[in-house]
Amino acid sequence: MNRIYASIEDLVGSTPLFEPVRVEKQLHLTSHLLCKLEGLNPAGSIKDRAALSMLQAAEADGTLSPGDTIVEQTSGNTGIALASMAIPRGYHCEIFLESGVTPERRTILRALGCRLLDYRDVPGAADPDAPFDPFREATLEEIRRYCTAMGPSFHFLDQTSNPANPQAHIRSTGPEIWKDTDGCVDALVLMAGTGGTLCGLSTYLRKKNPKIHIAAVEPAPCSVRSEENPSCKIIDGVLRFDDRPDAACSSFLHHDLYDECMEVSAESAHRTALLIARQEGLLFGTSGAAALTAAMELSKRPIFAGKNIVVIIPDGGGKYLSSFLFSDQA
Repeated sequence: MNRIYASIEDLVGSTPLFEPVRVEKQLHLTSHLLCKLEGLNPAGSIKDRAALSMLQAAEADGTLSPGDTIVEQTSGNTGIALASMAIPRGYHCEIFLESGVTPERRTILRALGCRLLDYRDVPGAADPDAPFDPFREATLEEIRRYCTAMGPSFHFLDQTSNPANPQAHIRSTGPEIWKDTDGCVDALVLMAGTGGTLCGLSTYLRKKNPKIHIAAVEPAPCSVRSEENPSCKIIDGVLRFDDRPDAACSSFLHHDLYDECMEVSAESAHRTALLIARQEGLLFGTSGAAALTAAMELSKRPIFAGKNIVVIIPDGGGKYLSSFLFSDQA
């Protein structure tokens, strides 16, 4: 009976590494692509780790008390994770959603009792008579202003600067990878969102293996929405960062954390997602498919022949079924 759990937080972590051997064979790849399947966390993504870590830190320092309201800005996964972990603790959850969020994520957040917000909910942030701008997101300062206006029981955890975010990966994700590979990690490939996962894993794995090659992945310019390209397919939840100074990125997204930056288009991620689905029977989300796309390119270099390349797959594909990701027509 010691394998029966009574708390969702006890289910976080210990996700497996999966090698897509059929895909490797089909593409004649000689590296071992080891996919860390973070979609198997209880709330469905790697953000379960950061959410739990941030909640525990806020409780430890007395920031949170039962009945308080947690506020966060997210493309979905962090909000879902926070809501799931908050429920048994007696907290409420309000989420400022980023643009481009799939309907599945909105449905999940509402099912978990979240209140969904946008920039119009911030006092004085918008002209009440102006039309809604679907690409306008609340700024971090506006979210802080919202919490101040709502009162002392509202707390913005701010995953972009909360040190408990990367700490989760120093404590759990990194040690799991090191243990499951018997300390044989030659390269790490992942997309960078807030930078928390990159920061935590880079910190931990470089201490274990100073020669590890870390490739951070960002969307190609053609997969970033702009006024000139408003309807392009995107890899949601991530931004371009390599050509921006550290000061313009999140607190954890620094250039010295990685050895190279690789660009991947949403179209390439789409092709990889279909390949994995039809060869391995697994559904990866857009970020995971993009990271695996980059890892497959990395593995073609002779220097990585026979090497272990760990790929972070942040979530599964179930939250993207309404998107272009698995469409034959995409």
